[in-house]
Amino acid sequence: MALTFDTSDTRRLIIEPDGVERQYWRDLWRYRELFFVLARRDISVRYKQTVLGVAWAVVRPVLTMIIFTVVFGKIAQLPSGVAAPYPLMVFVGMLPWTFFSSAVVDASNSVVQNAALVSKIYFPRLIIPFSSVVTAFIDFLVGVLVLSILMIAYRTVPDWHIIFLPFFLVLAFALSLGIGMYFAALNVKYRDFRHVLPFAVQLGLYVSPVGFSSVIVPETWRILYALNPMVAVIDGFRWCLLPGAPMPEPSMLLIGVGAAVILLLVAVRRFRRTEREFADQI
Repeated sequence: MALTFDTSDTRRLIIEPDGVERQYWRDLWRYRELFFVLARRDISVRYKQTVLGVAWAVVRPVLTMIIFTVVFGKIAQLPSGVAAPYPLMVFVGMLPWTFFSSAVVDASNSVVQNAALVSKIYFPRLIIPFSSVVTAFIDFLVGVLVLSILMIAYRTVPDWHIIFLPFFLVLAFALSLGIGMYFAALNVKYRDFRHVLPFAVQLGLYVSPVGFSSVIVPETWRILYALNPMVAVIDGFRWCLLPGAPMPEPSMLLIGVGAAVILLLVAVRRFRRTEREFADQI
């Protein structure tokens, strides 16, 4: 049963059975101000009382780029598979991966961290993990600025493929939201995922083509390798931003898009089915 105010007369209170279920998606728009409030709060909390502040969004991918360049590029002499400077190739791969990893971890913990809000008032709970993903997107934009500086330093200019970059960005956003939302629902009931997921995401860094291009993966293993949906995203970013980078294979791209759509649909269904119990379990 939902309690809603008639918009034509705020003095009238309408008691409507099952109104919450029928108006849920409309309520997402009605509560848009809460979404912006949560996003602003998360951004403020992320950098409050930190020494480097927003620079943390730069330090992590840059340090990872240096480590990958030294270990994989200099010591192991692993071929990059891309006709671009090795540090630039790594940073372009780190850009979507850092967004994905931060968004998934933050979104998975978002409902538990907002327990006081969830247990007191009604609003579409989908707003919470969505705002966490948007907060991670702010760090992504900072990374784009760093990438611009690196591309100027290496005298590299993207070609016309850059027009496809929004598609791969949406793909990364869908993957992050889907996985983050699914584990946000699980994390309310099973708090072990709060510790397991960051470890799994860290392992994913080394099995994703961040320090190399997926073209060096043997052809017989590429379809299996593409089951990691971030493969298509990372290869797509390189194709869009680095001249001469190979285009993602259609089969691998199709797997990535299919995985994003399926994960997002399954996550929404799981989240919607369990969110009515959040207030009791949290």
